[in-house]
Amino acid sequence: MAVNELLAASGAETAAMIDSGEVDAGEVLDFWLDRVAADELNGYLWKADRESARAGIRGSGGPLAGVPVAIKDIFCTEGVPTTAASRILDGYIPPYTSTSVSRLTEAGLPMLGKTNMDEFAMGSSNENSAYGPSLNPWDRGRVPGGSSGGSAAVVAGGLAPWALGTDTGGSIRQPAGFCGIVGLKPTYGAISRYGMIAFASSLDQCGPLTRDVTDSALLLATLQGRDEMDSTSVGIEGGIVSPTAERLDGLTFGVPRGLIGAGIESGVLARFEDTLIRIAELGGTIVDIELPHAGHAISAYYVLAPAEASTNLSRYDGVRYGLRSSDEDLLSMYEVTREDGFGPEVKRRIMLGTYALSSGYYDAYYGRAQRVRTRIVEDFDNAFGSVDFVVTPTSPTVAFKLGEKTKDPWTMYQSDLFTVPMSLAGIPAISIPAGLAEPDGGGPELPVGFQIAAPAFAEQKLLEAAFALEAAIEFDGSPALEGGVN
Repeated sequence: MAVNELLAASGAETAAMIDSGEVDAGEVLDFWLDRVAADELNGYLWKADRESARAGIRGSGGPLAGVPVAIKDIFCTEGVPTTAASRILDGYIPPYTSTSVSRLTEAGLPMLGKTNMDEFAMGSSNENSAYGPSLNPWDRGRVPGGSSGGSAAVVAGGLAPWALGTDTGGSIRQPAGFCGIVGLKPTYGAISRYGMIAFASSLDQCGPLTRDVTDSALLLATLQGRDEMDSTSVGIEGGIVSPTAERLDGLTFGVPRGLIGAGIESGVLARFEDTLIRIAELGGTIVDIELPHAGHAISAYYVLAPAEASTNLSRYDGVRYGLRSSDEDLLSMYEVTREDGFGPEVKRRIMLGTYALSSGYYDAYYGRAQRVRTRIVEDFDNAFGSVDFVVTPTSPTVAFKLGEKTKDPWTMYQSDLFTVPMSLAGIPAISIPAGLAEPDGGGPELPVGFQIAAPAFAEQKLLEAAFALEAAIEFDGSPALEGGVN
C-alpha cells in the first residue's frame, strides 16, 4: 500500500481497510510507529516500543481494532511515564490506567505514545511544557495551541491518525482550530475523568482530536459512558452513532454578535461569515442572539480554574509523587520541591487561586465568579430555548508565533475568549476547520476553526450538524501531505 494512502486515511477508513484485509493491523502499526520515530514537532513526550504497542492490538476487538491512537500525557497509564509535562512528575510511573485509555485499549486501539501539552493543562499555546513546546505543522515557527497542543500537532502533522486530549477552558477546541483538525469537548460527565490528572475538576473533560467529524463520533462512542470510578460520569443516553446528515433544514444557529467584536482578526471573521453562508445554503437559519454574561467568562474562569488548581496541585509536595528537591526539613522540602518542579504559569495560577480562596477574599472573588458562572449557564439555557446551536469562531486569531504572547498572560488568556463560556456551562462544543486565512499583519495562510455548541448531552445532534457542514466546507488542507509551511 502506498504510504500516502495510510497517511491520508481517516481512522474510520483505516479500520475499514483492516477489516477488509486490504492491510494488516501490524503493518498499520509499524507505519505509524515509523512516523512517530521521525517526530520533528516535539509532539511526543514518550514513544511506545513496538512490542508493547503490538500487545495493544489484541484488546477485545471491535470495529476500530488495530487503529493506533496518541494519548495526551495527562492520562495515567500503568507502567508508562506520565508527567503532565511537568518537572514535578518527572519519572512518575502510575500503577493504574485511566478509564478513557482503558476503554480505547479494550477496543483494540494500540497506543503510539504520550503527547506534549502545557504543564498540567494550563495554557493556550503549549509553550508552558517543561519539555519545550510542540510546533504547529502548518508553520513550525508558530504554536499549535494548548493545552492539548501535542495531540493536535501529531494528528495534523501526520504522526497519528487520531488522538486523545482534555478540555478545561478550550484545550481541545483551540488547538484543533489552530491545526486545521476537528476537536470535540463533550458535555461534562459524558466521559469518565478517572485517571486524568486534575487541573480544575469541575471543568476538566476528556475528548477526541481527529481528522474529521466521523472519527470524532467513533472515538466518542468508545469513550463515553458511566464509570463507577467517577461519580460525576453519567454517559450519553442512547450512545453515539456515526453521523450521516447532509442538510441542516429546520435547524437554527444562534450568533452571539455581542461577543464577536473587537480583537478578532479580519481573516478569522471572514471565514466565520463564509461558514454562516454555508449553513444557510444547507437550509439552516441564522439568527442573532444575546449571551449577556459571556463577556465576563474569561474573568470568572481565571478565578475559578486557578482556585481549583491550587487545591488539586497541593498534593505535589515532594512526598507522594515525583520530584523531591530537598531533604533538609519538611517545610524546606515543600518549598524547594515546588519551586523547582512547577513552571511559571502553574505557579501564577496556584497563587491566583490560593489568593481567591483566602480568608477575606473568598466572597469578593471566588463567590462572585461562581455567580457569574450561574448567569452564563442561564444565558445558554435561554438561548437554547429559541435556537438549536450557538456558533462562534473557535479563536479570535489564527495560530500566533512562538514567544509572541508569553510575556503578556492576559493577551494569551484571550485566545480562549470563545471557548471558555461553553466550558463554564458544561455543554458540548466542537471545532471544525472553516478554511484558511492570513494573520493580520501578513504571513502564511493558516487554519481557522468554526465552533458549534449544543445543549447538554446533545452530542449526536451536534455531530450531525458538524458532519453536514464539514462536507459543505470541503476543507482538505493537510500539512502532512502537502509539506506545510516551514
